[in-house]
Parts: sequence; C-alpha cells; structure tokens
Amino acid sequence: MILKSLREEVLEANLELVRRGLVLYTFGNASGISRGDSLVVIKPSGVPYEVMKPEELVVVDLDGKVVEGKLRPSSDLPTHLVLYKAFAGIGGVAHTHSRFATAWAQAQREIPCFGTTHADYFHDSVPVTKPLTPKAIRSDYEVNTGHAIVRRFVKLDPLHMPGVLVAGHAPFCWGATPTEAAHAAVVIEEIAALAMHTLTANPKARAISKHLHDKHFLRKHGGSAYYGQKK
Repeated sequence: MILKSLREEVLEANLELVRRGLVLYTFGNASGISRGDSLVVIKPSGVPYEVMKPEELVVVDLDGKVVEGKLRPSSDLPTHLVLYKAFAGIGGVAHTHSRFATAWAQAQREIPCFGTTHADYFHDSVPVTKPLTPKAIRSDYEVNTGHAIVRRFVKLDPLHMPGVLVAGHAPFCWGATPTEAAHAAVVIEEIAALAMHTLTANPKARAISKHLHDKHFLRKHGGSAYYGQKK
C-alpha cells in the first residue's frame, strides 16, 4: 500500500468532517496530495464514513488515473485536481454540504466579515463563485466547478482565503495539509452560522473595519504573526 501516512491523514480529515457534523450520510469528501509523487489520495465515492479504512482510499495521478485502489474515487475528484494544479501551496482539499455555509452558497452571497472570528481565518469576505453556464454544467461539470473557483481567485491569495462558496452548490476548502483543509471546513461553517445570526440580530450590521480585520488576520498569519507558540 503506497502513501500509507497520507492515506491515514486523509481518512482522519474525512472523519473530522463527520465528527463536526458537517456531512450527512456520504455527502462530502476530503483529499490530500503528495507533491513529491504528484499523487492524490481521496475518499472513495459513496462509501459510508463509519466503515471506511485507509486501504480503501483511492490514489490517483494528477490526470485522474487510478494508481492504486479498487473503488471509484469521489465524483468530486476532478474539482480537487483542478485546485491542486492551480494552487501550488495547498496540500489538502475538503468539500462539504454543511448547513450554514451551503445556505450562503445557495443564496449566492459572499459572507461579510462581521467580526474577529472571521478575521482570524479569512483576509476578506468569504468569496462566492459565479454560477456555471448550462454548457459548463452539461459537459465536464466537476472540472468546470474547479475552473469557476480558480477564476474567482485570480486576484485572491488562496493561502489567505482557505475556502470558497460555489454558487448554488456548497463550500470547498483547502489548506497546507488534509488536516488543515478539514479545519478550514469547520471554520467556514462557524463563520457562516455567525454571519447568519448576526444579520438576524441586526439586518443592518456592517463589516468590521479593515484595521481590525488586518490586525486579527496578521497576528495569526505571515511573518509578523505572534499568536500561539513558536515552532
């Protein structure tokens, strides 16, 4: 069995999505990439999380060809592959249909930064893609979903914005590792829920200032970060 440690981390990332209540049944998936091998490990399609084992995860190359595994990979694999090719700094991708983040995606609305919880992780509003055209949906739907995400990030840094809302669909998140990708999926759901409750409490709520947003983001990210302990 190749990529044993990556398989184990990807399995754990998938199980974290379940533990945090972000997926129902088999909705959602997480993957990880070995950049040195140019191979991706991803959840098999439609396999219940509670019975999934590391050896059942599927290993594919960056063209989607199965290298090891007897099961079909997740149907969202082509989207994951587009993201790995476009965002060189990421090592894991997580996709869920979590309730609040998906509601924002269905509303086709970005999530404004109403507070510092959001600012700690996303250096702007959580972006939303443009809807796919009928032609893009009919042909290579999953690939075109990935391209829609990449187009939305032409002027954005994916390392400062670890997730996106796909219009009419749901969130995709990423990170330096599969573990971080799952973490980002948990965070985007919490941010989405907080934003929804904020607008319920005050429909006229406004985003926090850029100064406060920058302060909270940069104290955790970048060369001048001082949050946490030194590694």
